[in-house]
Amino acid sequence: MLSIGALAKEAGVKVPTIRYYEQIGLLEAPPRTDGQQRRYGAEAVRQLNFIRHSRELGFEIDDIRELLSLSAQPSGPCENADKIAARHLDAVDLRIRQLTLLRNELKRMLDECHGGCVAECRVIDSLSARPD
Repeated sequence: MLSIGALAKEAGVKVPTIRYYEQIGLLEAPPRTDGQQRRYGAEAVRQLNFIRHSRELGFEIDDIRELLSLSAQPSGPCENADKIAARHLDAVDLRIRQLTLLRNELKRMLDECHGGCVAECRVIDSLSARPD
């Protein structure tokens, strides 16, 4: 059994993060010992790793909550997990398209600017113009 500090170290997160996940219901807070300390088992490490990795991949809290719920039913179908992942992939693809457009616009602004004074600066001029 692990203390909250040991759990944090094992899972690579900070103690306040564990407390936050407990507050929002992603991680179940274990009962306290006679000494009023919480002790976490291997399942808490697994769940915390799951949550941390999901957050690193950009999943929203509600999606993580649902994925955790699905993972608690190992013999159930994975259709809903697939839908969550597909929805997130669509959002990532949209963000990539938006970032590509942003990159192209910034590159165009820089390519058109050839130094000189601010009055002739294409960056400043482009930012002042109304978008198409």
